[in-house]
Amino acid sequence: MGSSESSWRRLEDSEREETDSEPQTPPLDNLSVLWKNAVGFWILGLCNNFSYVVMLSAAHDILKQEQASGNQSHVEPGPTPMPHNSSSRFDCNSISTAAVLLADILPTLVIKLLAPLGLHLLPYSPRVLVSGVCSAGSFVLVAFSQSVGLSLCGVVLASISSGLGEVTFLSLTAFYPSAVISWWSSGTGGAGLLGSLSYLGLTQAGLSPQHTLLSMLGIPVLMLASYFLLLTSPEPLDPGGQDEAETAARQPLIGTETPESRPGTSWDLSLQERWTVFKGLLRYIIPLVLVYFAEYFINQGLFELLFFRNTSLSHAQQYRWYQMLYQAGVFASRSSLQCCRIRFTWILALLQCLNLAFLLADVCLTFLPSIYLIFIVILYEGLLGGAAYVNTFHNIALETSDKHREFAMEAACISDTLGISLSGVLALPLHDFLCHLP
Repeated sequence: MGSSESSWRRLEDSEREETDSEPQTPPLDNLSVLWKNAVGFWILGLCNNFSYVVMLSAAHDILKQEQASGNQSHVEPGPTPMPHNSSSRFDCNSISTAAVLLADILPTLVIKLLAPLGLHLLPYSPRVLVSGVCSAGSFVLVAFSQSVGLSLCGVVLASISSGLGEVTFLSLTAFYPSAVISWWSSGTGGAGLLGSLSYLGLTQAGLSPQHTLLSMLGIPVLMLASYFLLLTSPEPLDPGGQDEAETAARQPLIGTETPESRPGTSWDLSLQERWTVFKGLLRYIIPLVLVYFAEYFINQGLFELLFFRNTSLSHAQQYRWYQMLYQAGVFASRSSLQCCRIRFTWILALLQCLNLAFLLADVCLTFLPSIYLIFIVILYEGLLGGAAYVNTFHNIALETSDKHREFAMEAACISDTLGISLSGVLALPLHDFLCHLP
């Protein structure tokens, strides 16, 4: 086995090769295929993260069910103060929205931890079908739920759908040109923006949360259509006979055999090789963990506590606006790879941690006089988070060899999920502590 350095390409050389190849104009047929795959991965990113985002946007409403079970009207229930401390200056739910975050992320964490060990035994198509069914089930279950517990079960289904889909589609990018990673990332950012904006807009327009969720059942159908009808067969990794290459290329997308049966792919790696590759990934995994820890600590630990009473927006409406603005920033930065590329992602982690410290100080000291200042900070928070995600996976795609890329993309998926899970665990006791303050 070669050294760890042989497992990695130097980023400068990769970028130089990428630049050198740009002037070559592909034939029209190839251009059509490139666009179909680009649009296909954008739609897959959009649909895969949509239910996850909607559940976080609906977190405040889900927890209000404890007070107003079965309320199907568009009239929002009044604020629910902590019953044991009605004198708190915060308008707190009895349960932190971090509880919804944990239900929305822990199943994803389990999937991503187990994925490098055996998920490759299951072909891609059944994974996509399971992801689509779970996404549809999450909308239906939460829409018709009459209790917080049952709603959280629906959120778990959304988490399974998102986690399984992300691992599957990011692994699939290894069989396509590296440009599809940018399109996938932009689609996931679009899911954040469109998911939060659609939930905000439909509820603001007077639609009940139940009918709003049911109106989104077309999203899982769109995901399945994009995968089975829009994506073309990926190009083979190694040259060979045309018929044989075409068969090998189609296998990961629609074949019945598992990817591990293909020689020369990530699943031929020994455990020692995988560990070597994983150690090389740590310089990207650790900063991304920190970025997501900080931003989701803000989103699910602090958003609910950043409540302004001197505005026409209700508490639930403020929460939805926070989620929408955050997702708008994520979408913009995840779509910016062609304009701005960042190699040293640890800078983004540092800036996001400073964001967390600033907003936590405001929760404790309330020194910001206007909600519009919070809006600006939250938009900036989203920009940092989206940039960290897209640049991390772009850098990994450039620096890994063809043999290691599929495994590297799948292993790096754990980064954001681990950071989000840690933030949810710590946000719960913080919520309880602050809501006891007078």
